[in-house]
Amino acid sequence: MTPLALPAGACDCHTHVFGTAPRYPFDPDRGYTPAAVTPAALLAQQRALGLDRVVLVQPSPHGADNACLADALAALGAMRARGVAVIDAATTGAELDRLHALGVRGVRINLHTAGRADPGQARALLAAAAARVAPRGWHVQVYTDLAVIAALEAAITALPCPLVVDHFGRSMGAGGLAQPGLDALLRLLGQGVVHVKLSAAHRLSAQPGLADMAPIARAMIAANPDRVLWGSDWPHAGIRPGLPPDAIHPFNAIDDAAALQRLAGWAGDAAMLARILVANPARLYGFPQAG
Repeated sequence: MTPLALPAGACDCHTHVFGTAPRYPFDPDRGYTPAAVTPAALLAQQRALGLDRVVLVQPSPHGADNACLADALAALGAMRARGVAVIDAATTGAELDRLHALGVRGVRINLHTAGRADPGQARALLAAAAARVAPRGWHVQVYTDLAVIAALEAAITALPCPLVVDHFGRSMGAGGLAQPGLDALLRLLGQGVVHVKLSAAHRLSAQPGLADMAPIARAMIAANPDRVLWGSDWPHAGIRPGLPPDAIHPFNAIDDAAALQRLAGWAGDAAMLARILVANPARLYGFPQAG
């Protein structure tokens, strides 16, 4: 598909790079092993789509070792790239300072892939992460399900820093606007308590053209257009059933140009598309204003 003409400063807010061991160690408890993806490959993808800015999200196979992320941020530069790291109890304040200087502006908690659906555990993880990063002006990013978001609605409202919700909060296309928990996410979004990434829609729908995601995306944009972001989830890694975790799991073939076309349809007009792709990421991640 021909890439959409994008506004200056357009940002993909959810991508990954992957290294290889031993330079970039893998988490021994990872669910899959990806092939290497370099900053140069990411830059080529950006240019092919007409994107100017990118957010690198620490992927689960590298655990809390952010070396690959840090090197990629250094290679891409502060005008183009920001990062979201993963930290643990061993991550020092000095390391957080180093990551901030490289462009990290948030930390990610992956509750879904880790199978952490217990609201009590999720509440504790969110509170601990927020306490560490709020003084730096960072946000917490979470990948979890609507049921967890709904159970933690009051706790999320009380967090001392912004919360960014990955991948539509795992709102499923087939569930429609009445699916349990979506009302809570839309309330939080409308109150400006959370940002939501309209990312990885292909994971959430089996319909041709992902048509059943359109009402959900439009409801989120209508709830608060200043708190909606877009991400491709490139290079589309994930667990391939039947392969052991230490085998290389192939990337999925996803048309990111088509994903941007869908976003333009959800946005409805050029001004809203620029808000989602340019203004909102610039404000959250601290990019210079385009123009």
